[in-house]
Amino acid sequence: MRIVAVALLMLVVPCAALAQSTGPLSGKPVRIVVPSAGGGNPDVLARLLAPRLQSSLGAPVLVDDQPGAGGISAAIGITKSAPDGHMLFFGSNAALSIAAAMNPNLPYDPLKDFTLITALASVPTVLVVHPSVRANNLHEFIAYAKANPGKVNFGSAGIASIHHLTLAVFELESGTKMLHVPYKGGTPLVAAVLAGEVQAGFSGIPNVAQAIRAGRLKVFGISVPQRSPSMPDVPTLDEQGIKGFNVATTIGLQTSAGLPKNLVTLLQQSMAKALREPEVAERMTNLGMVLMENGTESYIQYMKDELLRYAAAVKAAGIKFE
Repeated sequence: MRIVAVALLMLVVPCAALAQSTGPLSGKPVRIVVPSAGGGNPDVLARLLAPRLQSSLGAPVLVDDQPGAGGISAAIGITKSAPDGHMLFFGSNAALSIAAAMNPNLPYDPLKDFTLITALASVPTVLVVHPSVRANNLHEFIAYAKANPGKVNFGSAGIASIHHLTLAVFELESGTKMLHVPYKGGTPLVAAVLAGEVQAGFSGIPNVAQAIRAGRLKVFGISVPQRSPSMPDVPTLDEQGIKGFNVATTIGLQTSAGLPKNLVTLLQQSMAKALREPEVAERMTNLGMVLMENGTESYIQYMKDELLRYAAAVKAAGIKFE
């Protein structure tokens, strides 16, 4: 009997392995290209999701970090890959909508040269203000800025950074005009607001959460339409009257143009399933990420709206491509 059981087990194991290796994308590994260095939010999210996608895709899923040129180099590589689902892109808006708004000579069209599969996550910012500013909420801050045009110093993490673009959209939609002070990164920006070197700025949540809890910074709103699970008491700018305000670093899933519809559906549904896992959700919250609406059509519309929003903000702010 033991010999029969062992023989049966030897038959079952190869069958199980064969079942795992078959599927629409079986045959060779699926590669997720991340257009940033290891350890950043897109890289962490890709490595969190990759092992969870393998069973549904029927293929090994690898993460390939390709930093440089704001993600543009990696994006160009994706547009030249075969539309078979084996080369995916965790593209952020830095390489897509922001790049298109900033660079009239961008060598690809974010809508035409990619298959947009689904939105994944956004990394919102919060509007933080130094305690010395005589304003206790968003409406008072806007009134203060309007009463002092060009005199409120507003920091960012650099020219054309997401913080700068958020400021440009905020000025456009709130009717304010402030003095932009660029820094070399998010950490120097937060240090400047804490020191009162600048009066306000948009910052990622993890960078300022402790200072807000300690009362060293005032917080007047979050930059996306959904409240953050990590700061549920902070209202959005949208719910405070700046309707439709939705500016953040966003991460979506794309591949080259022409991906067959059945593979678009498979990838979209596989991502949705992986994103719902409790461990993934908890890790995203700790990183200050907000889960975006999952779906192909909604993502395409989101990208169309974002392209228009950033183009208008760049023009209004007078940001020049160099």
